[in-house]
Amino acid sequence: MSTRLSTPTALRRIALSHQGLLGTRRLGGGLPGMCKTLDRLRYVQIDTISVVARAHHHTFWSRVSGYREDGANRLIRRGEAFEYWAHALAFLPMRDYRFSLPVMNAYRRGEEKWVRSRDRRLMRAVLDRIREEGPLRVRDFEAPNRKGGQTWWNWKPAKGALEQLFMQGDLMSVGRDGLEKIYDLAERVLPADVVTVEPSIPELADHLVEMTLHAHGFAAARTFTQGIRYGGARSKETRAAVRGVLERGVRSGELATVDTPGGERFFGRADVLSRRPGKPAAVARILSPFDNSVIHRDRAREIFDFDFQFEAYVPEAKRRWGYFSLPILFGDTFVGRMDCKAHRDAGRFEIRHLYVERPLPEAFDAAFATAVWDYARLTGCDDVYVSAVTPAGDQPRIERCLTHTPST
Repeated sequence: MSTRLSTPTALRRIALSHQGLLGTRRLGGGLPGMCKTLDRLRYVQIDTISVVARAHHHTFWSRVSGYREDGANRLIRRGEAFEYWAHALAFLPMRDYRFSLPVMNAYRRGEEKWVRSRDRRLMRAVLDRIREEGPLRVRDFEAPNRKGGQTWWNWKPAKGALEQLFMQGDLMSVGRDGLEKIYDLAERVLPADVVTVEPSIPELADHLVEMTLHAHGFAAARTFTQGIRYGGARSKETRAAVRGVLERGVRSGELATVDTPGGERFFGRADVLSRRPGKPAAVARILSPFDNSVIHRDRAREIFDFDFQFEAYVPEAKRRWGYFSLPILFGDTFVGRMDCKAHRDAGRFEIRHLYVERPLPEAFDAAFATAVWDYARLTGCDDVYVSAVTPAGDQPRIERCLTHTPST
């Protein structure tokens, strides 16, 4: 079965609806809202850059009212989420734990390229110490030997051992102290009802298809195996199994395809692709560069005609958009991006450079002001100012709309 949508607008709205970014309402409040967000997105990427709000805080905040930065730790303590690698290091729903086992077991067997430690004796000692003392951080392995008073833990090898034990699933994070993971034995962290049997390749393929369609509504074939970074999801067998799931779904009529003018073929559930999603709310959203809606850059280009690049690791002289550029969504259109910095000591949020890339309707001004001030508060700032706008003729308008603090 093949379906062609009459307008790219429908694709944009289906994608945003699945991402929880189409309407005025957020996905929920507090911990229930975080659980719903994690269930919807299937992972939330963790990042340590703090020039503005860190990526995981930003992604949750975009969808959860009353978001608190300790929320992820609370989800982990309640057994509803865990940390591991998806597209990158991420928070994942605990019910998906078994689908990380192919990667964990590949690390345990030494099949992965990036092995953190091969010192089995040290890893046994690390496990013994955590078993005896309880959850520990990396810095705790700089502590002196209780028997002699000398420092017998070398920090770097111990850190490598902790990371290796984490990657192979013997240790899990029970939360973070700032940015630092707190490790405990997996056997003490996993809820009793979590399935710990490694999935077969067909089971993993079914999961990758279900997970991707649940989060995005539709996707190109390659996107289905980009959800887990290492091992199983990148193996030839799993890619072939995913292709088989898609082909069988199309033959049965459960799935349909849609071809875009740019030559991309997307797969989605037939009922979803034939749906006419509602109109978007006139809401402006400032998104993280790691937000799930834009993390697949080729998808963002094809669906939204938005060529987003993250340039923090690009030499300054070669940057086009700035160190930490944030996508700006208005309704169902990405209208621009802005490079920002939170000067927390001064309580000032700087829009270092705002790039306007689409005509801005009058309704944008108030919506944008609300979004900017809300985001500034998330970063700990209570003042906002603009240093540059392109095109320069839009700067007076942007400055005017940000002059008055919207009510919270």
